[in-house]
Amino acid sequence: MREITLRELADVVGGTVHDGADDVIVKAPAFVDSRKAQAGGLFVALPGERVDGHEYVEAALSGGAAAVLAQRPVGAPAVVVADGVEALGRLSEYLVSRGGSDMTVLGITGSAGKTTTKDLIAHLLGTRGATVATPGNFNNEIGLPLTVSLATEDTRFLVLEMGARAIGHIKYLTEIAPPSIGVVTNIGTAHLGEFGGYEATTQGKGELVEALPSTGLAVLNADDERVLSMRPRTKANVVLFGLSQDADIRASDIVVDERGHAHFTLHTPEGSAPVVLQLVGEHQVGNALAAAAVARHIGLSTEELAAGLGTAIPESRGRLEITDRPDGVVIVNDAYNANPHSTRAALRALLAMAKGRRTIVVLGAMLGLGDEAEPEHRAMGALTAELSMDIVITVGGLKGAEEAGWIADGAAAAGVTVIRTADNVEARIVLDKLLAPGDTVLFKASQPAGLQPLAEQLAGQAETVH
Repeated sequence: MREITLRELADVVGGTVHDGADDVIVKAPAFVDSRKAQAGGLFVALPGERVDGHEYVEAALSGGAAAVLAQRPVGAPAVVVADGVEALGRLSEYLVSRGGSDMTVLGITGSAGKTTTKDLIAHLLGTRGATVATPGNFNNEIGLPLTVSLATEDTRFLVLEMGARAIGHIKYLTEIAPPSIGVVTNIGTAHLGEFGGYEATTQGKGELVEALPSTGLAVLNADDERVLSMRPRTKANVVLFGLSQDADIRASDIVVDERGHAHFTLHTPEGSAPVVLQLVGEHQVGNALAAAAVARHIGLSTEELAAGLGTAIPESRGRLEITDRPDGVVIVNDAYNANPHSTRAALRALLAMAKGRRTIVVLGAMLGLGDEAEPEHRAMGALTAELSMDIVITVGGLKGAEEAGWIADGAAAAGVTVIRTADNVEARIVLDKLLAPGDTVLFKASQPAGLQPLAEQLAGQAETVH
């Protein structure tokens, strides 16, 4: 974080200084987890349903925090405000404004692919200057300001993933971190239950391109009609990416090798070049094209784009991570999150990788689908049969027992061998007995379903993941 005194902080967020001198300096990022304190950082004490951050002030200070942003006096140097989340938003807007014209802010949204696209963009832009990107899933009204606080005087590119649960959410995020470049990956079934349908989802996600200035850039998916419909909603220049011949940045000659890596030819208005991705799945081609569109805008040549995409490796855990176990079992951990779009992509990636090996699919709930939940889960079960998966194991998990049952019903009705388990413990027992050398196993579910720890246990943290 750029240095800021408590007095400046209080003025920015509309708070008052308590228990500390006005000239106390905050010089490290803001954080909400006291275990992640940095020397000189700002601990943001937020009250929650289960945990009240104010109870962890002492731990944060012991970890090196210089001050606290709080909603009540805490007996330590603090700026006290009425609403901590609102204050974080004000701080974010201020920090972005201090970055000035030397820092380019990029926003990324969509139903699927946001995180991988964000990682690819950060990888490419990192060749042109210091780049800060959203860590993990810090893409909401709390996480985004925390990401902004990671930027320093040297930051040239600030790459922000923007999530939303309802209309107005992304609009707010673009107000507290105004972007000049916006990327929309796709509009799918993720969060349909929260938004209330495709139309509302499209409206909400499109708030990103509406916020762009006339001098900005909107990067839109040419293969998604709902994303294309956003084109009239922006004042910015529009660049299209995809497989369509209408796309400005497109791919052709796509082939997936035995490790699930896509080979393709990248086409830009300036020329063409071959690309071999290190990421798993044919669906990664679209994410790569979106990243290429952004990096081309800031000056990378077609050859540099191809080379950069070819050196990008997975940066975020639980997204099609492949582990080769010593016993010959291949674990594919894609259990960080799930929706129908990403689950279909993961199943097809598994099929491409297996190349005749036995395929075992461990599936849990895809949450947030609203009225589409039952048909989508049953359809996913049926898809495992269509793709000739050998065994489907469903896990009731921490959340989503009913959804897991629908998957099992859909798979069983289509003729797949199905094993139903109630939780990770039962699933682990089944897998330990079942797995044999040569098997390829995919784990896929929404994060609250809790499959990621199971996948990590089966992979073994000491093994090489790629």
